[in-house]
Amino acid sequence: MIDVHCHLNFHAYEKDVDEVIQKALEDGVTNVINVGTKLDSSQKAVELAQKYKHLYAIVGVHPHHADKHDLASSWESDLEKLAKELKVVAIGEIGMDYYAYQSNGIVDPVLQKQIFEAQIALAHRVNLPLQIHNRHAGKDVIEILKHHKNILKRDNPGMFHCFAADMQVLQDALDLGFSIGFDGNITYPGLAPKETVRLEELAKATPLDRIVTETDSPFLAPIPFRGTRNMPSHVIIVGKFLAGVKGVSFDEINEITTTNAKKLFGIV
Repeated sequence: MIDVHCHLNFHAYEKDVDEVIQKALEDGVTNVINVGTKLDSSQKAVELAQKYKHLYAIVGVHPHHADKHDLASSWESDLEKLAKELKVVAIGEIGMDYYAYQSNGIVDPVLQKQIFEAQIALAHRVNLPLQIHNRHAGKDVIEILKHHKNILKRDNPGMFHCFAADMQVLQDALDLGFSIGFDGNITYPGLAPKETVRLEELAKATPLDRIVTETDSPFLAPIPFRGTRNMPSHVIIVGKFLAGVKGVSFDEINEITTTNAKKLFGIV
């Protein structure tokens, strides 16, 4: 099984990243993809991918960081250099986010859109898929992607990370060719905050050949580890839960989602 979205490049793993990676491999995780949220964490994701055989990297600027001071005038060229490094498999996590974070509030949506669209264009230039972040902004994300449909990768435009939205956004994302990622929060009871459709129902409505598995570590640890530091090894728990939702065996969900991820990101 592949964890297609993880943040071992974050400070939470500074002291034990070797052990965390080894634990994941021992538990049956074949690959881990670390994801940047701005330039420095993208650089760290690339460094980890080049150091460890089973790791890959995704580089990009998260909408939450679209207004940060480290986005100097050269940020696009700097990110493009990172995108061309070995083992970089996508541009992300990029998108739109209308959630009011306690530390940051909501970043100006106009600025978010500018940064998002610039990175869609970058993905086109370097021929990489997108990894989309959408929080309470599904309709706007879909509208932007539709507007740029002609420059998305034709066969594998990318994936929606940690998917949460309504059924129409899901259908629009599928119609555009995107895969759908589910995380440990799918094991949580009830609705995600300010959402109208349970994650389990979204998974039921997503074709098996479009599902990929992820953890978003160190966040969103699945039950029974909710509230603790998440680990890429917990993607196995996500896979087992999805197997139950889809009415298939774990072996089948493991094989299908692994194949989906390898096809999407060009992992051999």
